[in-house]
Amino acid sequence: MSAAVVLDPARALDHEIIGLPDAPVVLALGGISANRHVVRNEDDAAPGWWEGVAGRGRAIDTDTRRVLGVDYRDGGRGEDGRPASIVTTHDQAARIIEVLDQLGIDTLEAIVGASYGGMVALALAERWPERVRRLVVISAAHEPLAMGVGLRSIQRRIVELGLETDRAAEAMALGRALAMTTYRTAREFSERFDVVPECSNRNAEFDIERYLVGAGDKFATRMRPERFLALSLSVDLHRVTPESIPVHTTVIAAQGDTLVPPAQLRAMARRLPNLAAMHTLKSRFGHDAFLTEQRRLGVLLSATLAD
Repeated sequence: MSAAVVLDPARALDHEIIGLPDAPVVLALGGISANRHVVRNEDDAAPGWWEGVAGRGRAIDTDTRRVLGVDYRDGGRGEDGRPASIVTTHDQAARIIEVLDQLGIDTLEAIVGASYGGMVALALAERWPERVRRLVVISAAHEPLAMGVGLRSIQRRIVELGLETDRAAEAMALGRALAMTTYRTAREFSERFDVVPECSNRNAEFDIERYLVGAGDKFATRMRPERFLALSLSVDLHRVTPESIPVHTTVIAAQGDTLVPPAQLRAMARRLPNLAAMHTLKSRFGHDAFLTEQRRLGVLLSATLAD
């Protein structure tokens, strides 16, 4: 198995493709934190972001398919630390088309996209339906819900305040901590965390507070503020018309997902002209189920991609 990695800052999009040279290609796209390294390979033994779904013997099997991953482009960095330009899901799709042209790939066997990656998959299929045979769209809809837009807007405001006060890292951590409350469910948090505080003379700290702050701190070390702002806004600017997507499409919702509820995905699915199937993944994790339920998701994807 060989890997090819392209680094071209001028094009603002890197990619990694692994698998047999003549095998059909599946593009795997994840959330705004995902990158081109989908699964470990001979050239990069570090774990990828979707190890339970892609790789040898997995749902996206690198013994029979090539797996393509990309780094999302962002808006660059302006003098004030904010993005220099707006980036849409259609912009991401256009850059992916450039990569396909560069690699000599006329048609993808499939795009399997989750969260933001599912939005990009829909955008690509709307503009370039001839470049992909099928879509698997997981926890991603044709447009965002108002509640999600509102919560992400607050996250961006927190980060912008951090930039203005030279406390960007702290702001990024707080913004991510808030985001984590939307990626998971109340049920999971109730089952995992005790609400009895650990008290001192002047303060009280909670288990869930430590978890959220820790997740935020970790995120702040690997995501630049301007990149987060650009990709978060890109989610809220996303719009496609389901009726204009002729590609064979499977839609997968996650139980308990408050950002992209199953009801919204069922409504989108009814408008798709070439719907293959609509599934709801049982999970207590909500929106993050595509990461936390990789084995269960893999079983579903194996059957879907085998059709």
